Amino acid sequence: MSISMKRVMAILQKDYKDVSRNLYVSTTILLPLIFALLYGKSDDITIHAQFMIINLTFIMVGAYIQSALVAEEKEKNTLRGLTLSPASIYEIFLGKSLLSMIATAIILYASIRLLGYNPANMAVVLVGLLLSLVFYVGIGTFIGLLTKSVMEASVAIMPFLLLFTWGSSLILFADTNPILNAVTYLPNVQLLQLAEEVQKGAGFASVWSNLVVIAIWIVVIYSLCVYLYKKRMVDA
Repeated sequence: MSISMKRVMAILQKDYKDVSRNLYVSTTILLPLIFALLYGKSDDITIHAQFMIINLTFIMVGAYIQSALVAEEKEKNTLRGLTLSPASIYEIFLGKSLLSMIATAIILYASIRLLGYNPANMAVVLVGLLLSLVFYVGIGTFIGLLTKSVMEASVAIMPFLLLFTWGSSLILFADTNPILNAVTYLPNVQLLQLAEEVQKGAGFASVWSNLVVIAIWIVVIYSLCVYLYKKRMVDA
């Protein structure tokens, strides 16, 4: 498998131009920074609050920008052109994901600085954040492939926003409703658990199961994306 970086960069440049023209999408990425600034001023901010903002950044920047980019391709009927172009599915997926990943990395770094988050073992946390980034961009691709316009994508992402940002609070009701224990396997909860263990001095050996669960989510979501994309190729 060979990937043409020239094709990948061409898709990236096109996406940058599309986002820069969409004021609503481009300004949405500032929301996590506003929350991080407000929460960061608190002297007793908890790690739960910090990772609520971090997961909010993933969903509002990584997933939302990605969903908007893919949905816009469908809305303008240019996705059909991509499917028929010489670019492979890997080049298209990578090219369509780069802008979302770069934007998320920048906003995430700024948010973490504003929050004052300083983990005991940055290497372990970085791996968790990187895997989470890949997952959330996959969520955005999935939403974009399911919807037909940027407006639809903006609505469709709301349940994911609630689930992956505040879904961890459902664990509090697990005693009365055991089925809610399934929430602990959500990637945002796994990332929070990883961070909590790191704060206790844990290393990779103690959090490998959290990383594996997030990796499984990545495989699942991208498998769904490939299926939907190939289905789109057939429909085209």
